[in-house]
Amino acid sequence: MSPQPAGPFSTNAMRAMSPARRSGDGGLHGSAPDDCPTALLIIDAINDFDYEEADGVLAEARPMATHIRRLASRARRAGVPIVYVNDNFGRWRSDFRRLVAHCARAGGRGRAVARALRPDPQDYFVLKPKHSGFYSTSLGLLLDHLGARILILTGLLADMCVLFTAHDAYMRGYRILVPADCVAARKPADRARALGLMRRALGADTRPSFRIDLGALAKTGGRPSGSG
Repeated sequence: MSPQPAGPFSTNAMRAMSPARRSGDGGLHGSAPDDCPTALLIIDAINDFDYEEADGVLAEARPMATHIRRLASRARRAGVPIVYVNDNFGRWRSDFRRLVAHCARAGGRGRAVARALRPDPQDYFVLKPKHSGFYSTSLGLLLDHLGARILILTGLLADMCVLFTAHDAYMRGYRILVPADCVAARKPADRARALGLMRRALGADTRPSFRIDLGALAKTGGRPSGSG
């Protein structure tokens, strides 16, 4: 994992913090919600799309970014914490700010997506070395600090890192929502198969993002009404 600086977007403090330390003590930083039953994860959306078959992913990622941006805006208003769970793309001496700047640079293939999903100062981030957001990261400790038991998973790729993260979340007892309009894959058929698998095997709710009642999830953590 690459070094993570202190201040906004930082999870360094989590490594030495007891899980009992949640609300009322200043938390990780003062402006972020420190106790919420739901968290929104944005997985690998800050991306330079410098790989084979990226053109197919970009075709889905652009509309996906619009839906995630709207969902994230609603989440912030509802007090739902947002966690960017992002691959470091082999940049072991980088950090999240540099990664965002690299992907949003002029002329970069991922510029439109990265700029649409540029994080706010109150958001959290976790850099991951492999497919799952939980593998060799502080994500589990951060979610425990926030009190989150429901995860809304969004981002790239539906059949890779989103799927691996959803699997590990399920194994840890989290309830999972994967809004179908907030994930992308190399091909629409790949996304559809991954969503179907997560519904069947993991009990994931895959309703579109506009049907998610973030206010209710933030207050009670109750199961969303309707079917996914």
